[in-house]
Amino acid sequence: MDTPRTPDPAPAPSSERKQKRRRLRNGMIAGGLAVLLSAGGTAAWAVDRFLVEHVEISDVSAYEAQNTSTSDASSAADDDSSAVTTDTSYTDGDTTVTVSQVTTGSGADTVTYYVADVVVADATQLRSAFAKDQFGENITELTSEIAADNDAVFAINGDYYGFRTTGIEIRNGVVYRDEGAREGLAFYTDGHVEVYDETSTTADELVAAGVWNTLSFGPAIVEDGTVVDGIEDVEVDTNVGNHSIQGEQPRTAVGIIDENHYVFVVVDGRDEGYSRGVTLTELADIMTGLGATTAYNLDGGGSSTMYFNGAVINQPSNGGERGTSDILYVAG
Repeated sequence: MDTPRTPDPAPAPSSERKQKRRRLRNGMIAGGLAVLLSAGGTAAWAVDRFLVEHVEISDVSAYEAQNTSTSDASSAADDDSSAVTTDTSYTDGDTTVTVSQVTTGSGADTVTYYVADVVVADATQLRSAFAKDQFGENITELTSEIAADNDAVFAINGDYYGFRTTGIEIRNGVVYRDEGAREGLAFYTDGHVEVYDETSTTADELVAAGVWNTLSFGPAIVEDGTVVDGIEDVEVDTNVGNHSIQGEQPRTAVGIIDENHYVFVVVDGRDEGYSRGVTLTELADIMTGLGATTAYNLDGGGSSTMYFNGAVINQPSNGGERGTSDILYVAG
């Protein structure tokens, strides 16, 4: 039986532990770069492709201010001083966020996941933000840092767009990339959400139709309230490093229950006795059990992170957060 309970925020590491972790990470990166560079041209290409930051837009906030043509209700909501926040909920007028932790199974079959039920007064209150307020390849920052930089009360990791050069990326009503390649998810300003084929349309056509945000990862795991067939065989990318998303893994997913009513799930994994992770089919079953009529898989593994009220509330599988390129969030 599912056992919902108040989520316990992951304990914050001490300053000394943070410094040790940073030195270890930097040493590993430097050592890896040295090995790759010594291997010749192919390795140098790999370093440039997967590790070196390539900034296309250096000030996303300014870029969005110059290019947005969609009414944004989030600023009005931010000015409302009536918001009430508890350990598991946030309420500001008609906008609510409620988070919970669920544990199923036992022993090696234990699964632990975190659920955020989100209702927004206006669809534009569900926003996106990029690492370091920049757009491009290999630009990363911790989910919690991106969230804090954008005054988010709630956030999850996004689609890690910066790992790839393809996909349609529309964020906060602004086009950032128009390279259709896979099955995407579109959030519209009227509050509804659709799965769509990126290769059959363009970013400009989507914006004209009222799309506010898109995500490019996948696959869609629930459509019309039913688990999608064949999801265990999907490959997200055809490039190096991210072909397969099968097996029992940490997961992040977004679902739609009704207009302006979303459900977000982060499943922890790779930690026997606490949470083994789930397959895509198991993730789809979780989403339908929560009432999602449409659900879409996002970047998972070490990226899977849920943030609420100033803290990461799940336990990322890397032992701490992994840098990612983007988040979805609701501002406090």
